[in-house]
Amino acid sequence: MNSYERVCFNLLGERMKAKRDDFLFLRNDMMRARMTVPFEAYMSTAYITSAIVGLIFGLLIGFVTYIFRLPDLIVYYGSLPDFIMALNPFKIVIGAAIVMAVCLLVFGGITYAVFLIYPGIMAGERKRNIDATLPYAINYITAMSTAGITPAEVFRLLGQSKIYGESAVEARYISREIDIFGKDLLDALRIAGQYTPSGRMRDFLQGATASISSGSNLTEYFRTKSEQYTRENRLEQKTFLETLGLISESYVTALVAGTLFLIILQSIMSTISGETDPLFLYAVIYAIIPLGSIMFVILISSMTPEV
Repeated sequence: MNSYERVCFNLLGERMKAKRDDFLFLRNDMMRARMTVPFEAYMSTAYITSAIVGLIFGLLIGFVTYIFRLPDLIVYYGSLPDFIMALNPFKIVIGAAIVMAVCLLVFGGITYAVFLIYPGIMAGERKRNIDATLPYAINYITAMSTAGITPAEVFRLLGQSKIYGESAVEARYISREIDIFGKDLLDALRIAGQYTPSGRMRDFLQGATASISSGSNLTEYFRTKSEQYTRENRLEQKTFLETLGLISESYVTALVAGTLFLIILQSIMSTISGETDPLFLYAVIYAIIPLGSIMFVILISSMTPEV
């Protein structure tokens, strides 16, 4: 924990212990994301940060509302109750107070929601990285196991490597269960498989547990899974390249040829009609083309596998 999280924990940590059962999904997401912050400290930070952000935006927007007298812009044509009319001289203050309250709830709620979904997002990022690096990590495990190194030492060596990304992180947690908490290899594999965000990694660890329990040849199991995941990774890369080709064709058709056709057509129509302010042409050039390009970039970025 950093100093800010420690202060938040000292203020609300005891109260957050009673909420552990209410946020089981959040605790699971935090464990899958391998976050080192305790649940009580994280929730304390979420509550206090949400309140601070809500107050800051509430005071700022309320101050702007009061300074520029924005409630005066509201005009109601009709009859109102007498007690509302009596409050008319104070409508600037009342309006600013209402704006502050609404902003406190809105921005505080958004901040709180971000804290709740952030661990899930991080777990999803870890899943992508694990799925991308797992075939190469299993190749490493197979090579080490073929050389006669014990399984526990194999995972320890994998955890010390920095080139296998989040797969190495999962291996480090297996080694931690063995070296620090005194668990045997089977229990360490079960725990790591329970909390890993990757279905592939979970399947691999469960299979390794079953092989060890049944006395099967673990090296042969590693070799089989290495071939399986390498084959699946090759198919995924092929599918991604085909999809990328389809997206590129769509981009050329929609945002290159399509917009060029619209620009030429609008230019001809403007010339014929004598229009001097072609709004549609401006919308195509300054809105459709940039926003469409950004959408394609985001789409390709979200689809691109980790490397």
